[in-house]
Amino acid sequence: MSEKREDYITWGEYFMGVAQLAAQRSKDPNTQVGACIVNDDNMILSVGYNGLPAGCSDDDFPWAREGDEYDTKYVYVCHAELNAILNSGTSDLRGSTIYVSLFPCEGCTKALIQKGIKKIIYASDKYHDLPATRAARRMLDAAGVEYVPYESQGRKIELDV
Repeated sequence: MSEKREDYITWGEYFMGVAQLAAQRSKDPNTQVGACIVNDDNMILSVGYNGLPAGCSDDDFPWAREGDEYDTKYVYVCHAELNAILNSGTSDLRGSTIYVSLFPCEGCTKALIQKGIKKIIYASDKYHDLPATRAARRMLDAAGVEYVPYESQGRKIELDV
């Protein structure tokens, strides 16, 4: 009789892995972010990554980080968390968890709270001290949304696609 594998990935590794893989779809030359929304039954409800809205060509819009705001990516790119919400096949995301590769900005935080997402698991918090990120944490605290850093086990997962 054979025994089950013992080296399978955890649910957390799986969902953060999906978020990280989704981030690889981003055309942004500087920052690739992915998000994966799951329910309490460990079912994926939606996935998103940062990119331009549907119908807007990646070749016709700017990817610059500096200069006149109109000519930078910031006014055009839809963040991974918002895309995951918009890509959801259900309007009911209450009580769900989002795995995201970067701590949400204040705009995405508003959307996550409004949709009833109750837990955020994030891989990076590189903008921790910026006013917008501080505002995001303030709103999350007020709304009772839990946010915790992802605890990586350092496992490297390689895919052949």
